[in-house]
Amino acid sequence: MELNERIKKARTDLRLSQEYVANYLGVKRTAIVEIESGKRCVKAEELRQFSRLFRISADSLLEGDEIPLSDDELLRGFTELDDADRQEILNLIEFKKMLKNKKG
Repeated sequence: MELNERIKKARTDLRLSQEYVANYLGVKRTAIVEIESGKRCVKAEELRQFSRLFRISADSLLEGDEIPLSDDELLRGFTELDDADRQEILNLIEFKKMLKNKKG
């Protein structure tokens, strides 16, 4: 599997739209389409952003190895958010816990 395919798989596994990823990276949706189709190379900064967004290491994206980000890397990403975004994530975590408890 090539880098473009791993990026697309990571995005679809997380059920993120191309539009959402484009907004996160600060590019147009067409850039994501081109990256995923292999028509555009990924810049180093974009690779870093994909890694953070998908919560996998850049090495995983480049090589295909499954190396999740460490807790420290996740925490660093969380602390870089503003208070509203952090609260939104905490609310989502609580919601997901509630759903799991209803299933179990």
